[in-house]
Amino acid sequence: MKTFQLDPIPGSEITPESVYKRRHLLMGTVGGLLVAGCARSEPAAPTEATAAEAPAEEALTTFQHATNYNNFYEFGTGKDDPARYAHSLITSPWTVEIAGLAETTGRFDLADIVKLAPVEERIYRLRCVEGWSMVIPWMGIELGKVLAHFKPLADAQYVAFTTLADPKQMPGIRSRVLDWPYVEGLRLDEAMHPLTILATGMYGRDTLENQNGAPLRLVVPWKYGFKSIKSIVRIEFTKRRPPTSWNRSQPSEYGFYSNVNPGVDHPRWSQKTERRLAGDTNLLFAKRIPTRLFNGYDQVASLYSDMNLRKYF
Repeated sequence: MKTFQLDPIPGSEITPESVYKRRHLLMGTVGGLLVAGCARSEPAAPTEATAAEAPAEEALTTFQHATNYNNFYEFGTGKDDPARYAHSLITSPWTVEIAGLAETTGRFDLADIVKLAPVEERIYRLRCVEGWSMVIPWMGIELGKVLAHFKPLADAQYVAFTTLADPKQMPGIRSRVLDWPYVEGLRLDEAMHPLTILATGMYGRDTLENQNGAPLRLVVPWKYGFKSIKSIVRIEFTKRRPPTSWNRSQPSEYGFYSNVNPGVDHPRWSQKTERRLAGDTNLLFAKRIPTRLFNGYDQVASLYSDMNLRKYF
């Protein structure tokens, strides 16, 4: 397939490197996002009364923990398998196919896609469906600004994503734990929300570690971590809701929306609390804290105001 060139955003709209590397976009409260520094001290566990509030400061998960405790089944199902085996992933050159209901489609170099929006640092909570969570400083670009460049058509209602599936690079694909390639999807308004980003780096670094989804991954902070598809090679605009890997594999356990919701338990465990892997705390000794609806990102609540969140889980 032919590779096309993209017109970059004007230089006047690109955040200077000296600025964006100091910018810490934290968890936010109702009405907008909070721009501030992130404390590195261990926070007190929230009480039931304050559990719904997003604190202004939270301890970052260490780089060591964030890069050595991962889910990336293409490299194995163990939490340390991705860090052990992902060195085999070749991340350059890398292209992404844009397909479906959009005026502009084709295969594009990753470098050209990254130029379509300013790179910012976003410090987000990442909540795993298994009951643990992290606070990670991502470097990334707003997905909505990228998608707008390709001009989705009026019939486009969803965005589908696909991960690379190469058994030569990804030994986990030889197993049948999932139907490869890994696929995910968002409703178009979810994808266009300014909180949704394509991450290209972390902890102030311009690139992601392979085990964290290099070179391009989705981060949707109000959804469970398995929605944050890694090593993306295809983005498609669709009219109908696309299939997603975990929903297709175990539909009674993993819904399409996958919003963090303490009121809707996983069939095999409660989602009311979580263990925060923050600072140098070992997960085994981490305090259990209340889980917040939408992971504390209240500004997305309007996306689901007319939905039964038990039915559409």
